[in-house]
Amino acid sequence: MRMLIVGAGAVGESILRILKKRDEKREWLEFAVVSDFDEKRAKEVCKNLNDDNRFIPEFVDAKSKENMKILIKKYNIDFVMDATSPFLSNFIFDAAFESGVNYGNMGTWSVPKDDPKFGLGIENSYIEPMTKYNFDQHEKWKENKQMACICMGIDPGVVNVFARYAAEYIFDEIKEIHVKDGGNLTVPGAAADDIVFGFNVWTVIDECMNPNVEWDKSKGGFIVEDAFAGEEKFMMPEVGENTLIKIEHEETVTMPRYLEKFGLERVTYKIALDDNLINALKVINKLGLRSTKPIQVSGLSIIPRDVVAACAPQPKDIGNEMTGMMCVGIHCKGIKDGKNKEIIIYQTFDNQKSIRDWGMQAVVAQTGFGAAISIELIAKGIWKDYGVFSPEYFNPIPYLEIMEESGFNYKVKNI
Repeated sequence: MRMLIVGAGAVGESILRILKKRDEKREWLEFAVVSDFDEKRAKEVCKNLNDDNRFIPEFVDAKSKENMKILIKKYNIDFVMDATSPFLSNFIFDAAFESGVNYGNMGTWSVPKDDPKFGLGIENSYIEPMTKYNFDQHEKWKENKQMACICMGIDPGVVNVFARYAAEYIFDEIKEIHVKDGGNLTVPGAAADDIVFGFNVWTVIDECMNPNVEWDKSKGGFIVEDAFAGEEKFMMPEVGENTLIKIEHEETVTMPRYLEKFGLERVTYKIALDDNLINALKVINKLGLRSTKPIQVSGLSIIPRDVVAACAPQPKDIGNEMTGMMCVGIHCKGIKDGKNKEIIIYQTFDNQKSIRDWGMQAVVAQTGFGAAISIELIAKGIWKDYGVFSPEYFNPIPYLEIMEESGFNYKVKNI
């Protein structure tokens, strides 16, 4: 594989570090262009990787398909990995298609309506629902004999693989899948009002403030609610009780697409968010600072969201001081041998171990691992087909085998 990775942020660097360690002999990852709008950051990542012949830094404008197509042609790229902000994903997706190469990402772009109508029907709340832009082009990619695999992080990503495994190998009929994202990360000595964005700032704002979506077959399909709905207490394995809320997430769209044939009737997604972050997001929203529409300030055209993203603490700069673990998994209900069965499949990632082993905080490394395993399977030709897919489409066993082999351990627990 000759890869162009677009985005050299914390997760982009995490993916590359894991890929390098997984393929030290360059048996399947021959070469990678590490590109970013901040060329200095791309160079920093390549320096950290310490392999000048294999990782080459480049400037990229991910809003310019032509700029990306030039890089793809220049370096004879055959796979493009999108590791940047979600609002750029459609440009990168199209650039890969127009260049005749394969593509992967960790999440998709969605555009909510200014005045969403909650209740049944995702189309009543979204101009462009998550994953629609990608899946709508499945036939075009198939006809062109190219493959795109979307949603390849931890969640979505690893949990999608868990879901396919549970549906095919654990249950006779799987009825419900509830994705849970939590943990017990703390920052010793942190001020009472500190705010931590553990992930890409743009992604956090969109996922948390957009109308959230669940899928319920018995109620007619996609049910949409306002931000911060569905609060519940849930005992996350190994980390303790978490307070979880619904946010917008791709699993509620991708899992029904591939797993309804196994009996699936309901999918939800919930995450644990720090109270300070929730309050900050509410203020950002009320002040109009999540807007992506330019405003004039002293004669300058400024996008409010860009200001927030620039000023907020960056994930790559947070982590050394945190203690505790992340825990991400799926809570499943279904039928086995004629009886009700309930399990959770989960993956935990300890922050101090992550800092020690990978030089990055747990949220970032956990996401990077999910993407890196998918890339490895694509590079080896194990995950292959023509069209646009998410991880539930593929055989989960090779993925789970790499998880075990690489120490990215998961567990299955009866409830």
